[in-house]
Amino acid sequence: MDLGLNGKIAVITGGDSGIGKATAKLLAREGAKVAIIDKTSETLQQAVEEIGKHGEAFAVHADLTKLEEVENAQRQILDRFGTVHILVHAAGITGATGDFLELSDEQWYKTIDVDLMAAVRTCRAFIPAMRKAGWGRVVLISSEDAVQPYPEEMPYCACKAAVLNLAKALSKAYAKDGILVNTVSPAFIATPMTDAMMEKQSNQMEVSFDEAIAQFLEENRPHLELKRRGRPEEVADVIGFLCSERSSFVLGANWRVDGGSVASL
Repeated sequence: MDLGLNGKIAVITGGDSGIGKATAKLLAREGAKVAIIDKTSETLQQAVEEIGKHGEAFAVHADLTKLEEVENAQRQILDRFGTVHILVHAAGITGATGDFLELSDEQWYKTIDVDLMAAVRTCRAFIPAMRKAGWGRVVLISSEDAVQPYPEEMPYCACKAAVLNLAKALSKAYAKDGILVNTVSPAFIATPMTDAMMEKQSNQMEVSFDEAIAQFLEENRPHLELKRRGRPEEVADVIGFLCSERSSFVLGANWRVDGGSVASL
């Protein structure tokens, strides 16, 4: 399927791994010129080399919790490409976990800074170029946790719910400018973030990595009907559609890519 992305300029945060990297590869294959942003230099360079096999790719080092670094990334990308048509915000962390009564303000603030305010900063940085171009697509990565919260992950869940609200408000604010904003909510995808979760569980329970995954699915994600972790490429396919000409009447929507994990409608 031709997504109509040839020559479009795409910015992807968290583009050095997982969903972000899979999305960058897909968009590059579809003819988009891709800039990936991340704060880890080694994996960032490796990722841009991989993505570069599919099309033009550009790496920008930036910590999205620091406004000056977001603004510097914006300048670098606009200097290189002149405009931006697509923003996929995939950067995020699990953040503080544990008993609600034991989590400090600082732990909450750190999670909010990465999982909510980074989305605010990047949208503020790149939406003006889309308005000027008269065409744009913004996809913010939320999570199943936004609508099905888990008590041990309250800061993350609250931030991902806020991302849904942010995207809905942005979709109303900028549709008139030709900018379509949507969210994608994955669940238990095989990324470095869930790898770390499963490695921790494996060590704590003295079981193998695969046994930890199976136990997590049974005990913590009983409604994930496909009984496996999703692949980053499976999420990227949905993101690619939302970035494309094919999604021209999709606005303010949340697309779940969760294997059925969310139990409610």
